[in-house]
Amino acid sequence: MPIIELRIPALGESISTVTFAKWLKANGSWVEMDEPLCEIETEKANQELSADQAGRLIHVAQEGQDLEVGAVFAQIDTDAAQVSPSEPTPAAASLPAAESVPATGESYAARHPSPAAAKILAEGGLSVGEVTGSGRGGRITKEDAQKAVEKKNQAASAPEATPPAEPPTEASPAGHFSREEHRRRMTRMRRTIARRLVSAKNNTAMLTTFNEVDMSAVMALREKYQEAFVKKYGIKLGFMSIFAKACAKVLLEMPDVNAFIDGDDIVYHDYADISIAISTPNGLVVPPIRNVESLGFHEIEHRLKDLAAKAREGRLSLEEMSGGTFTITNGGIFGSLMSTPILNEPQSAILGMHAIKERPVAVDGQIVIRPMMYLALSYDHRIIDGATSVTFLVRVKELIEDPVRLLLDL
Repeated sequence: MPIIELRIPALGESISTVTFAKWLKANGSWVEMDEPLCEIETEKANQELSADQAGRLIHVAQEGQDLEVGAVFAQIDTDAAQVSPSEPTPAAASLPAAESVPATGESYAARHPSPAAAKILAEGGLSVGEVTGSGRGGRITKEDAQKAVEKKNQAASAPEATPPAEPPTEASPAGHFSREEHRRRMTRMRRTIARRLVSAKNNTAMLTTFNEVDMSAVMALREKYQEAFVKKYGIKLGFMSIFAKACAKVLLEMPDVNAFIDGDDIVYHDYADISIAISTPNGLVVPPIRNVESLGFHEIEHRLKDLAAKAREGRLSLEEMSGGTFTITNGGIFGSLMSTPILNEPQSAILGMHAIKERPVAVDGQIVIRPMMYLALSYDHRIIDGATSVTFLVRVKELIEDPVRLLLDL
């Protein structure tokens, strides 16, 4: 068959629909086998889809459209690969995206561009439906394409006529404020985040307990050993790896906090896969760092750096986004002093870190200034008792305030 269909692939058991984010190749352009064609949004991450064969690309899906797994998003005219670029070819670019060759195998429309014309139209941002062909049989020639692009550019550069300004009224004083508004469709990731947050609020018995931790000892540790740490491991020692190690240690000591409910069962974990909240342009993602209890501080820092870079570039795989037995989120990097983090289902607890602020505190009967951080532990009261949650947070506080205990596994 000269025309092959490209369909949305199965991306995981939990994913049945995707959002078609954007085309990476123009309609009617030439594509090589395995060349990225487009980007789709799933509930967890963005992913590129590639060409199965070489040929002329025919757009079927539209940007922003929701598609089910298995739906056709594009077609490729593989016959175009058998024709020399210097010869006329009925390229797929002859059709606007909305009028792509149907799956039933109907023939092309009579009008189609030459390969050179298709290239000019693609680069100029014009579809075939916007151009009238002067060649034989309505064929769009190179000259037709050049004139159409030139006309478009001239229209874009021409000054727009502005209607005379209406006199200001009492209800709308001129130049004081705007009453305009606009609407934009939520991304699939934002819709998923919204749904999961509402689910966590509605389907769990969530409570939050608070404490504060003196960061003096950890800050002194970092200051003393930072240079040597960077020299040996090629990365800085941050607060997140220290908190992750402290939490991993206490999670294994208190398995209820590291468990979750599955129907009428409780699933316990003999390992600590800690999800780290990372802010991206598309929303918050929480990829897990696996087996934190067995990793060194430098290994945690390297994995966190790698995950953060992939998250912000939209390159996280579904596997890298899945799992996790506990979550840490740090609102302090944005200046948050205190908050109540929402559970990351199906997990039963999440630790919220906050900004470090110098505050007066009582130490051995004396008022001193110390760098203090508020900690918040939100937990599912169905599985974690109040005493357990408080004890967990106090234990983490002890390890942070005396990090030698953490290093010596005490």
